Amino acid sequence: MDVVLVRPARAANVAAACRAMKNMGLGRLRIVGRPPGLDEEDARRLAYGAWDVLDSALGESSLGDAVADRTFVAGTTGRPVPGAWTPRRLAEEAAVRSRGGGVALVFGPESSGLTNRELALCHVRVHVPTSREHPSLNLAQAVLILSYEMRLAALAGGRDGQPAPEPAPAPAGEVEEALQELQAGLLAIGYLNPANPEAVLAELRGLAQRAAPTSREVSLLRGLARQVSWAGRRARGGPAIG
Repeated sequence: MDVVLVRPARAANVAAACRAMKNMGLGRLRIVGRPPGLDEEDARRLAYGAWDVLDSALGESSLGDAVADRTFVAGTTGRPVPGAWTPRRLAEEAAVRSRGGGVALVFGPESSGLTNRELALCHVRVHVPTSREHPSLNLAQAVLILSYEMRLAALAGGRDGQPAPEPAPAPAGEVEEALQELQAGLLAIGYLNPANPEAVLAELRGLAQRAAPTSREVSLLRGLARQVSWAGRRARGGPAIG
């Protein structure tokens, strides 16, 4: 399981999050937009006992790159949006939704959270139902709550009588590449508005995320997208190869 921190503002918060991860047995950290000062003594003091998590953290150029090899991506939000999951529901359903593949827990910047575009890359949104009188959590608190629920679910797992695991869904990166090829095909046949293709593509992305296709199914979708592109070029009198 990966923890992904997107544009964290302060090194101290990242270090404290590392300690929360180590408390719950998590060690894979990816950072999109690494803050300065992670190597300084103050930050390392806050990461007490979790220096291995801090030192092995991978820097990523974008959230898409950070979750490209994960099959189930949960993005946190401070807003109680409709359909948002609680951390407990996430822990209960993640194993089924990931079908044994990799899970990523994504946390946005402390002040603003993940953007709508970043949340669109996540399969589900997770909200911690805090008190209205003081709803904000710092980064380490949020990481600890989700990691704790995931650990409880893992400790309770492995009972006899569980159904055989289904084929693992394709990694998020494969699905996104298929969607980009589908966009090209739908543009070629005039289905999408060239000025704003993302309006419809966002709905198709949501459909793909709910379906959780396997790598084989994604391969079929990419073949369909290429055939649509070919038909569109042929109908417009352009070269049919490519």
